[in-house]
Amino acid sequence: MVKYSVKLEDVTSITDIIRAIDATGVGFLAFVDCHNKLIGVVTDGDLRRSILKDCSSVKEVINYNPITMLEGSLEVSIVSKLKTLHRRHMPLVDEENNLKEIFILDEYEICSKENHVVIMAGGLGSRLGELTKNIPKPMLDVGGRPMLCHLIEQFRDQGFFKFILCVNYKKEVISQYFGDGSNFGVSITYIEEEKRLGTAGALSLMSNIDISESFFVVNADVLTSLSYVDMLDFHSKNKAEVTMCVRTYDYTIPYGVVVSDENGNVESLYEKPTQSFNVNAGIYVVSKAALQHIPINTFYDMPSLILKISGKNGAAKVYPMRDYWIDIGKKEDLLKAQNDLSLFA
Repeated sequence: MVKYSVKLEDVTSITDIIRAIDATGVGFLAFVDCHNKLIGVVTDGDLRRSILKDCSSVKEVINYNPITMLEGSLEVSIVSKLKTLHRRHMPLVDEENNLKEIFILDEYEICSKENHVVIMAGGLGSRLGELTKNIPKPMLDVGGRPMLCHLIEQFRDQGFFKFILCVNYKKEVISQYFGDGSNFGVSITYIEEEKRLGTAGALSLMSNIDISESFFVVNADVLTSLSYVDMLDFHSKNKAEVTMCVRTYDYTIPYGVVVSDENGNVESLYEKPTQSFNVNAGIYVVSKAALQHIPINTFYDMPSLILKISGKNGAAKVYPMRDYWIDIGKKEDLLKAQNDLSLFA
Protein backbone atom coordinates (compact mmCIF):
# COMPACT_ATOMS: atom_id res chain seq x y z
CA MET A 1 0.00 0.00 0.00
CA VAL A 2 1.36 3.42 -1.00
CA LYS A 3 1.98 5.80 1.88
CA TYR A 4 -0.92 8.24 2.51
CA SER A 5 -3.43 5.95 0.75
CA VAL A 6 -6.22 3.58 1.86
CA LYS A 7 -8.54 1.14 0.16
CA LEU A 8 -11.89 2.77 -0.51
CA GLU A 9 -13.68 -0.33 0.76
CA ASP A 10 -12.15 0.27 4.20
CA VAL A 11 -13.85 3.67 4.49
CA THR A 12 -17.57 3.66 5.17
CA SER A 13 -18.21 7.07 6.73
CA ILE A 14 -16.94 10.64 6.78
CA THR A 15 -15.70 9.96 10.32
CA ASP A 16 -13.50 7.18 8.89
CA ILE A 17 -12.05 9.67 6.40
CA ILE A 18 -11.34 12.21 9.14
CA ARG A 19 -9.52 9.57 11.21
CA ALA A 20 -7.53 8.35 8.21
CA ILE A 21 -6.51 11.81 7.01
CA ASP A 22 -5.59 12.81 10.56
CA ALA A 23 -3.34 9.75 10.76
CA THR A 24 -1.39 10.79 7.65
CA GLY A 25 -0.34 14.10 9.20
CA VAL A 26 -0.09 15.75 5.77
CA GLY A 27 -3.71 16.79 5.18
CA PHE A 28 -4.16 14.44 2.24
CA LEU A 29 -5.49 10.96 1.56
CA ALA A 30 -5.67 8.90 -1.64
CA PHE A 31 -8.23 6.15 -2.22
CA VAL A 32 -7.39 3.04 -4.22
CA ASP A 33 -9.18 -0.17 -5.15
CA CYS A 34 -8.00 -3.69 -4.32
CA HIS A 35 -5.64 -3.56 -7.32
CA ASN A 36 -4.09 -0.25 -6.19
CA LYS A 37 -5.71 1.78 -8.98
CA LEU A 38 -6.31 5.37 -7.96
CA ILE A 39 -10.00 6.13 -7.40
CA GLY A 40 -9.93 9.58 -5.83
CA VAL A 41 -8.41 11.88 -3.21
CA VAL A 42 -9.45 13.99 -0.26
CA THR A 43 -7.65 16.96 1.28
CA ASP A 44 -8.25 18.61 4.62
CA GLY A 45 -9.79 21.48 2.62
CA ASP A 46 -12.25 19.06 1.03
CA LEU A 47 -13.22 17.88 4.49
CA ARG A 48 -13.81 21.39 5.81
CA ARG A 49 -15.99 22.26 2.82
CA SER A 50 -17.99 19.04 3.14
CA ILE A 51 -18.70 19.75 6.81
CA LEU A 52 -19.87 23.28 6.01
CA LYS A 53 -22.18 21.82 3.36
CA ASP A 54 -23.53 19.18 5.79
CA CYS A 55 -22.46 16.36 3.49
CA SER A 56 -23.45 12.95 4.82
CA SER A 57 -22.06 10.60 2.17
CA VAL A 58 -18.46 9.54 1.57
CA LYS A 59 -19.06 9.98 -2.16
CA GLU A 60 -19.82 13.68 -1.63
CA VAL A 61 -16.40 14.25 -0.05
CA ILE A 62 -14.07 12.39 -2.40
CA ASN A 63 -12.65 14.08 -5.51
CA TYR A 64 -12.99 11.34 -8.13
CA ASN A 65 -11.17 13.29 -10.85
CA PRO A 66 -7.87 14.34 -9.25
CA ILE A 67 -5.05 15.85 -11.27
CA THR A 68 -2.19 13.34 -11.51
CA MET A 69 1.25 13.08 -13.08
CA LEU A 70 3.16 10.08 -14.33
CA GLU A 71 5.73 8.40 -12.11
CA GLY A 72 9.24 9.36 -13.15
CA SER A 73 8.26 12.99 -13.86
CA LEU A 74 11.01 15.46 -13.06
CA GLU A 75 10.72 16.84 -9.53
CA VAL A 76 11.02 20.38 -10.85
CA SER A 77 8.08 19.72 -13.19
CA ILE A 78 5.96 18.37 -10.33
CA VAL A 79 6.82 21.34 -8.13
CA SER A 80 6.04 23.80 -10.92
CA LYS A 81 2.68 22.12 -11.56
CA LEU A 82 1.74 22.16 -7.87
CA LYS A 83 2.64 25.83 -7.51
CA THR A 84 0.59 26.68 -10.59
CA LEU A 85 -2.38 24.80 -9.10
CA HIS A 86 -1.73 26.21 -5.61
CA ARG A 87 -1.71 22.69 -4.18
CA ARG A 88 0.66 20.69 -1.98
CA HIS A 89 0.10 17.06 -3.02
CA MET A 90 0.46 15.27 -6.34
CA PRO A 91 -0.52 11.61 -6.91
CA LEU A 92 2.01 9.91 -9.19
CA VAL A 93 0.59 7.07 -11.27
CA ASP A 94 1.70 4.71 -14.01
CA GLU A 95 0.20 4.43 -17.50
CA GLU A 96 -2.63 2.27 -16.11
CA ASN A 97 -3.48 4.72 -13.31
CA ASN A 98 -1.95 2.55 -10.59
CA LEU A 99 -0.92 4.74 -7.65
CA LYS A 100 2.86 4.72 -7.21
CA GLU A 101 3.63 7.62 -4.88
CA ILE A 102 2.29 10.80 -3.31
CA PHE A 103 4.60 13.74 -3.92
CA ILE A 104 4.35 16.32 -1.11
CA LEU A 105 5.57 19.84 -1.78
CA ASP A 106 6.35 20.49 1.89
CA GLU A 107 8.99 17.74 1.80
CA TYR A 108 10.75 19.15 -1.27
CA GLU A 109 13.64 21.50 -0.67
CA ILE A 110 14.66 23.96 -3.36
CA CYS A 111 18.25 25.16 -3.15
CA SER A 112 18.59 28.81 -4.08
CA LYS A 113 20.88 29.45 -7.04
CA GLU A 114 23.08 32.54 -7.15
CA ASN A 115 23.23 32.43 -10.96
CA HIS A 116 21.53 35.33 -12.74
CA VAL A 117 18.89 34.78 -15.43
CA VAL A 118 19.03 37.36 -18.22
CA ILE A 119 15.82 37.48 -20.25
CA MET A 120 15.76 39.28 -23.59
CA ALA A 121 12.36 40.99 -23.46
CA GLY A 122 12.84 43.99 -25.75
CA GLY A 123 11.72 42.62 -29.10
CA LEU A 124 9.00 44.17 -31.25
CA GLY A 125 7.11 40.97 -32.02
CA SER A 126 6.26 42.35 -35.46
CA ARG A 127 5.32 38.92 -36.87
CA LEU A 128 2.38 38.83 -34.46
CA GLY A 129 0.80 41.88 -36.10
CA GLU A 130 -2.00 43.62 -34.20
CA LEU A 131 -1.44 41.45 -31.11
CA THR A 132 1.70 43.41 -30.22
CA LYS A 133 0.50 46.86 -31.27
CA ASN A 134 -0.16 47.95 -27.69
CA ILE A 135 1.63 45.27 -25.70
CA PRO A 136 5.14 43.78 -25.90
CA LYS A 137 5.28 40.17 -27.05
CA PRO A 138 6.54 38.78 -23.69
CA MET A 139 3.34 40.06 -22.07
CA LEU A 140 0.96 38.21 -24.39
CA ASP A 141 -1.48 36.04 -22.47
CA VAL A 142 -0.91 32.30 -22.18
CA GLY A 143 -3.29 30.55 -19.81
CA GLY A 144 -4.31 33.72 -17.98
CA ARG A 145 -0.77 35.02 -17.38
CA PRO A 146 1.87 36.71 -19.55
CA MET A 147 4.24 34.24 -21.19
CA LEU A 148 7.09 36.06 -19.45
CA CYS A 149 5.44 35.25 -16.12
CA HIS A 150 5.54 31.54 -16.96
CA LEU A 151 9.23 31.79 -17.82
CA ILE A 152 10.16 33.62 -14.61
CA GLU A 153 8.12 31.22 -12.47
CA GLN A 154 9.73 28.19 -14.11
CA PHE A 155 13.20 29.46 -13.25
CA ARG A 156 12.05 30.48 -9.77
CA ASP A 157 10.58 27.06 -9.07
CA GLN A 158 13.97 25.56 -9.90
CA GLY A 159 15.74 27.79 -7.38
CA PHE A 160 16.76 30.83 -9.47
CA PHE A 161 15.79 34.22 -8.06
CA LYS A 162 18.11 36.83 -9.62
CA PHE A 163 16.63 38.17 -12.86
CA ILE A 164 17.80 40.80 -15.32
CA LEU A 165 15.20 41.86 -17.89
CA CYS A 166 16.55 43.55 -21.02
CA VAL A 167 13.70 45.76 -22.22
CA ASN A 168 12.97 48.23 -24.98
CA TYR A 169 9.60 48.15 -26.78
CA LYS A 170 6.70 49.01 -24.42
CA LYS A 171 9.10 48.56 -21.50
CA GLU A 172 6.75 50.25 -19.04
CA VAL A 173 4.16 47.49 -19.50
CA ILE A 174 6.70 44.93 -18.30
CA SER A 175 8.16 46.99 -15.46
CA GLN A 176 4.73 47.97 -14.11
CA TYR A 177 3.59 44.34 -14.05
CA PHE A 178 6.66 42.78 -12.45
CA GLY A 179 8.10 45.71 -10.46
CA ASP A 180 11.16 44.65 -8.48
CA GLY A 181 9.96 41.04 -8.53
CA SER A 182 9.15 40.85 -4.81
CA ASN A 183 5.51 39.93 -5.51
CA PHE A 184 6.79 36.92 -7.45
CA GLY A 185 9.39 35.83 -4.91
CA VAL A 186 12.34 36.97 -7.01
CA SER A 187 14.60 40.00 -7.54
CA ILE A 188 14.37 41.83 -10.87
CA THR A 189 16.78 44.39 -12.33
CA TYR A 190 16.01 46.14 -15.62
CA ILE A 191 18.42 47.03 -18.42
CA GLU A 192 17.03 49.39 -21.01
CA GLU A 193 18.33 49.14 -24.55
CA GLU A 194 18.19 52.58 -26.12
CA LYS A 195 18.82 50.89 -29.44
CA ARG A 196 18.57 47.27 -30.56
CA LEU A 197 21.67 45.42 -29.40
CA GLY A 198 20.80 41.81 -30.14
CA THR A 199 20.80 38.83 -27.77
CA ALA A 200 24.46 39.29 -26.82
CA GLY A 201 25.04 43.02 -27.29
CA ALA A 202 22.73 43.85 -24.39
CA LEU A 203 25.04 41.90 -22.07
CA SER A 204 27.64 44.67 -22.47
CA LEU A 205 25.29 46.93 -20.45
CA MET A 206 25.64 44.78 -17.31
CA SER A 207 28.92 46.36 -16.16
CA ASN A 208 27.33 47.75 -12.98
CA ILE A 209 25.83 44.37 -11.98
CA ASP A 210 27.91 41.96 -9.92
CA ILE A 211 28.10 38.83 -12.06
CA SER A 212 30.25 36.26 -10.29
CA GLU A 213 28.73 33.02 -11.63
CA SER A 214 27.77 31.62 -15.00
CA PHE A 215 24.38 32.99 -16.00
CA PHE A 216 21.48 32.17 -18.30
CA VAL A 217 20.52 34.15 -21.37
CA VAL A 218 16.99 33.31 -22.54
CA ASN A 219 14.68 34.68 -25.19
CA ALA A 220 11.44 35.90 -23.60
CA ASP A 221 9.26 34.16 -26.18
CA VAL A 222 10.44 30.64 -25.29
CA LEU A 223 8.26 28.27 -23.27
CA THR A 224 9.67 24.90 -22.23
CA SER A 225 9.67 22.19 -19.57
CA LEU A 226 13.48 22.08 -19.59
CA SER A 227 15.42 21.40 -16.38
CA TYR A 228 17.57 24.53 -16.18
CA VAL A 229 19.47 23.02 -13.26
CA ASP A 230 20.58 20.08 -15.42
CA MET A 231 21.71 22.41 -18.20
CA LEU A 232 23.71 24.52 -15.76
CA ASP A 233 25.36 21.37 -14.36
CA PHE A 234 26.29 20.30 -17.90
CA HIS A 235 27.83 23.71 -18.58
CA SER A 236 29.84 23.65 -15.35
CA LYS A 237 31.09 20.08 -15.75
CA ASN A 238 32.28 20.81 -19.29
CA LYS A 239 33.96 24.10 -18.23
CA ALA A 240 32.41 25.80 -21.27
CA GLU A 241 32.37 29.53 -21.94
CA VAL A 242 28.99 29.32 -23.67
CA THR A 243 26.51 26.44 -23.80
CA MET A 244 23.69 26.58 -26.34
CA CYS A 245 20.55 24.55 -25.84
CA VAL A 246 19.50 22.77 -29.03
CA ARG A 247 16.48 20.75 -30.01
CA THR A 248 16.02 18.24 -32.80
CA TYR A 249 13.86 19.48 -35.65
CA ASP A 250 12.65 16.98 -38.24
CA TYR A 251 11.82 18.14 -41.75
CA THR A 252 10.18 15.86 -44.30
CA ILE A 253 10.90 16.74 -47.93
CA PRO A 254 7.51 16.47 -49.69
CA TYR A 255 8.97 14.93 -52.87
CA GLY A 256 10.96 11.94 -53.96
CA VAL A 257 14.66 12.80 -53.83
CA VAL A 258 16.78 11.49 -56.71
CA VAL A 259 20.53 11.00 -56.41
CA SER A 260 22.45 10.68 -59.70
CA ASP A 261 26.09 10.63 -60.77
CA GLU A 262 27.84 13.15 -63.02
CA ASN A 263 26.68 11.27 -66.11
CA GLY A 264 23.02 11.46 -65.17
CA ASN A 265 22.73 7.86 -64.07
CA VAL A 266 20.30 7.26 -61.23
CA GLU A 267 22.10 5.96 -58.18
CA SER A 268 19.31 6.01 -55.60
CA LEU A 269 15.82 7.30 -54.94
CA TYR A 270 14.40 8.35 -51.57
CA GLU A 271 10.65 8.87 -51.30
CA LYS A 272 9.85 11.88 -49.08
CA PRO A 273 12.88 11.48 -46.80
CA THR A 274 13.02 13.07 -43.35
CA GLN A 275 16.09 15.00 -42.30
CA SER A 276 16.92 15.95 -38.72
CA PHE A 277 18.66 19.12 -37.62
CA ASN A 278 19.72 20.61 -34.30
CA VAL A 279 18.06 24.01 -33.99
CA ASN A 280 18.88 26.82 -31.60
CA ALA A 281 16.35 26.78 -28.73
CA GLY A 282 17.13 30.36 -27.62
CA ILE A 283 18.47 29.28 -24.22
CA TYR A 284 22.12 29.74 -23.26
CA VAL A 285 24.43 29.49 -20.27
CA VAL A 286 27.27 32.01 -20.40
CA SER A 287 30.41 32.12 -18.29
CA LYS A 288 31.69 35.47 -17.08
CA ALA A 289 34.86 34.99 -19.17
CA ALA A 290 32.79 35.13 -22.38
CA LEU A 291 31.75 38.74 -21.71
CA GLN A 292 35.18 40.00 -22.83
CA HIS A 293 34.35 38.99 -26.40
CA ILE A 294 31.22 41.16 -26.62
CA PRO A 295 31.61 44.67 -28.14
CA ILE A 296 30.21 47.49 -26.01
CA ASN A 297 26.89 49.08 -27.00
CA THR A 298 26.97 47.40 -30.42
CA PHE A 299 24.49 45.06 -32.07
CA TYR A 300 25.74 41.54 -31.47
CA ASP A 301 23.83 38.28 -31.20
CA MET A 302 24.51 35.05 -29.33
CA PRO A 303 25.25 32.94 -32.46
CA SER A 304 27.99 35.46 -33.37
CA LEU A 305 29.49 35.10 -29.90
CA ILE A 306 29.38 31.32 -30.12
CA LEU A 307 31.03 31.29 -33.54
CA LYS A 308 33.74 33.62 -32.26
CA ILE A 309 34.75 31.32 -29.42
CA SER A 310 33.98 28.00 -31.12
CA GLY A 311 37.57 27.72 -32.34
CA LYS A 312 38.77 27.46 -28.74
CA ASN A 313 38.90 23.86 -27.56
CA GLY A 314 35.72 23.06 -25.64
CA ALA A 315 34.69 26.71 -25.22
CA ALA A 316 31.34 26.35 -26.99
CA LYS A 317 29.09 23.39 -26.20
CA VAL A 318 25.61 22.26 -27.23
CA TYR A 319 23.13 20.88 -24.72
CA PRO A 320 20.53 18.67 -26.42
CA MET A 321 17.02 18.84 -25.01
CA ARG A 322 14.14 16.42 -25.44
CA ASP A 323 11.66 18.40 -23.38
CA TYR A 324 8.62 20.35 -24.50
CA TRP A 325 9.70 23.55 -26.28
CA ILE A 326 8.03 26.22 -28.34
CA ASP A 327 9.23 29.53 -29.72
CA ILE A 328 6.29 31.92 -30.02
CA GLY A 329 6.95 33.91 -33.14
CA LYS A 330 3.65 33.65 -35.00
CA LYS A 331 -0.04 33.69 -34.10
CA GLU A 332 -0.32 29.93 -34.61
CA ASP A 333 2.53 29.43 -32.13
CA LEU A 334 0.64 31.43 -29.52
CA LEU A 335 -2.49 29.33 -30.11
CA LYS A 336 -0.47 26.13 -29.81
CA ALA A 337 1.04 27.33 -26.52
CA GLN A 338 -2.46 27.94 -25.19
CA ASN A 339 -3.41 24.37 -26.07
CA ASP A 340 -0.15 22.94 -24.71
CA LEU A 341 -0.29 24.78 -21.39
CA SER A 342 -0.26 21.61 -19.28
CA LEU A 343 3.01 20.49 -20.89
CA PHE A 344 5.12 23.38 -19.59
CA ALA A 345 3.14 25.13 -16.83
